[in-house]
Amino acid sequence: MNIILFDGPEWENMRPLTLTKPFAEMRIGILSFKDRWMKYLGGNYSYLTRDYLSKKYPANIESQNIFINPSFFPNPTLVKSIIELKEGESIWQNDELVAACMGIEQFVEQRFDDSKKKSESAAAHVRFLWELFLYNEFAIRHDFDLITKNRKSQLIPQTNNVLNPENIFLEEGAIVEFSTLNASKGPIYLGENSEIMEGSLIRGGFALCEHGLVKMGAKIYPGTTVGPYSKVGGELNNSILMAYSNKGHDGFLGNAVLGEWCNLGADTNNSNLKNNYDPVKLWDYGKKRYISTGLQFCGLFMADYSKSAINTQFNTGTVVGVSSNIFKSGFPPNFVSSFNWGGSRDSIRYELKASFEAAEKMMARREKILTEKDREILTHIFNETTVY
Repeated sequence: MNIILFDGPEWENMRPLTLTKPFAEMRIGILSFKDRWMKYLGGNYSYLTRDYLSKKYPANIESQNIFINPSFFPNPTLVKSIIELKEGESIWQNDELVAACMGIEQFVEQRFDDSKKKSESAAAHVRFLWELFLYNEFAIRHDFDLITKNRKSQLIPQTNNVLNPENIFLEEGAIVEFSTLNASKGPIYLGENSEIMEGSLIRGGFALCEHGLVKMGAKIYPGTTVGPYSKVGGELNNSILMAYSNKGHDGFLGNAVLGEWCNLGADTNNSNLKNNYDPVKLWDYGKKRYISTGLQFCGLFMADYSKSAINTQFNTGTVVGVSSNIFKSGFPPNFVSSFNWGGSRDSIRYELKASFEAAEKMMARREKILTEKDREILTHIFNETTVY
């Protein structure tokens, strides 16, 4: 099957995290949305996304294609229905398109035959920024079962204090010594060549992806994912680091999501509860205003390549755009736009050349490079950023 993962309205709701990538490239639980679909459904995968992202994430178009909205979680029944789709048929959930089998012209023109529409439910549907952490514990459990089924974990070293070891899985090369692993309320997953250093306190559900690192004495609460090649220390609760991001020191991160190549300076903290206990509001890129999440607990959302200086204090419900550098004293505003140099409303713009140089140095530490396609994407975001 030729499978094309398309960006629906969820992509817009997920800005700024999706400004640099298709929706399917984001991570929740243990896997990215794309990888989760690939585990369920074989085929050739590509993307249908915004024009400025399409050079790095192109679409492979054939005469017949299966279009899937990756924001819906797969389940066996839904996957079976997708496999059985015939030309022109589509699957919907609550009037929202889940999947369709058709040519590119018919799909782009949204020519769906009502007589060929089917109704099917996904395991979950992630639509808004805050639903990333809301669904993360569910996603960890889901992915844990998917990944570890009929497989045997590496042995858990006896130096650890362990509860419910049958709910803990160590991939090859994973290291954990002299730590407490409590999987009585949720699974704990350690990816290939990951490490939990001594004295850490881990309560599942928790996912540490490949080459991830938990530093000494960390305290990690349920619903937390540390993505590939990311490092964490201090206290974390119900948070996601997608990949190559660091919160390596003391400080609190709660009900929060960091994109890729982010760095929080030592003793950076975020608030996740307002002093008056009111529902938290977040900046909405589409409406260009703050909207209510309906949640009492909601922390920080930081897009790719952004960073904070030591002792930074983020207010409840803060959104930080792409490639911003936050270092001024006091609380940053609840919305920090992309390419902001300082982190206040009157800050100057982070020059594009300087941001490239910083990204190159940061990526070189992980033996990665900032490609020409990455530069073009960042240049587009820079040119489109009008609020700083």
